[in-house]
Amino acid sequence: MTKTQGNFKLNMSAGSFTDSEIIVLLGENGTGKTTFVKLLAGKEKPDNEADAQHFSVSLKPQTIAPKFPGTVRELLLKQIRAAFMHPQFNTDVLKPMNLENIMDQLVTTLSGGELQRVAIVLALGKPADIYLIDEPSAYLDSEQRIVASRVIKRYILHAKKTAFVVEHDMVMATYLADRVVVYDGTPSVESFATAPESLLTGMNKFLKSLEITFRRDPINKFGSLLDQ
Repeated sequence: MTKTQGNFKLNMSAGSFTDSEIIVLLGENGTGKTTFVKLLAGKEKPDNEADAQHFSVSLKPQTIAPKFPGTVRELLLKQIRAAFMHPQFNTDVLKPMNLENIMDQLVTTLSGGELQRVAIVLALGKPADIYLIDEPSAYLDSEQRIVASRVIKRYILHAKKTAFVVEHDMVMATYLADRVVVYDGTPSVESFATAPESLLTGMNKFLKSLEITFRRDPINKFGSLLDQ
């Protein structure tokens, strides 16, 4: 499908996805990744309305506004009561995301990182077939990013759901991705989204477009031949 917004046009190739799979969207800013997430969520309509997708989705948006007047506990009980009361969800999501020490804080007083952790828990706690998670690493430090990645990956695998994740952190993106969609073209003018492809080919295509080499082989010690 295609989506035109002002002077920008996004072209998307058809593809498929399966249960227990995370597809990471890779592309520069302004190439339409968030637009694609909104199209899947039904918040935007494609140029041809017959192409609109109708899925049961849970969305973690890019920007989080702390409008809720109560505490974190009250918010979770209101939005995701069933998951919040479920022992498995507590073990797999709530405890690792370390919300216990902010449960009785007002949502409006939370820091960016605390809000992000709450938003990820809220998104995973809603029953859906597809989880759309836009920039889960924002405001999180490096340790929290690893924890959040593990939580998302484990949840999607065990719940046999699908997730589409927009992520700029390379470590988090490569850890999460089973497959990737690459956005190529000119930011804010026109971009082209591939069908989901393997992490290896997709990541290489994305890095090549940025003229970046990214190595993952372990370095045994400082100053060694491999290090040099």
